[in-house]
Amino acid sequence: MASVDAKLNQYEAGRLVPWVLLQGERIVGTITLNDIVRGPFLNGHVAYWVDKEFNGHGVCSAALAFVVETARNELGLHRVQAATLCGNVASQKVLKHTGFDEIGLAPSYLKIAGQWQDHMLYQRVLY
Repeated sequence: MASVDAKLNQYEAGRLVPWVLLQGERIVGTITLNDIVRGPFLNGHVAYWVDKEFNGHGVCSAALAFVVETARNELGLHRVQAATLCGNVASQKVLKHTGFDEIGLAPSYLKIAGQWQDHMLYQRVLY
């Protein structure tokens, strides 16, 4: 519950916007625009996951396109960024398909499963 409360607090502060991805009434993933920064940066980071059963069906591409439009048109952001594990080719394809450009390699970017892991960074400049 602490994680949900923390996300609700960040949402209320304007630093995070979460969405649940549904297929009918079934939750098949989530996508979140987080670390929203105002001022001269106007940036947010997008993170997502989709149930492996729905990989390759366009669910994530559609959700990411929606988030990009929301970031530009409703939140007034200038840029959206994303990071993937270097071996996550499927996620990298989704990002490229939705207009994200590869920025480069970020060594030891995030601690996942107890290990600092390298990530590929992507961005989409919105205007």
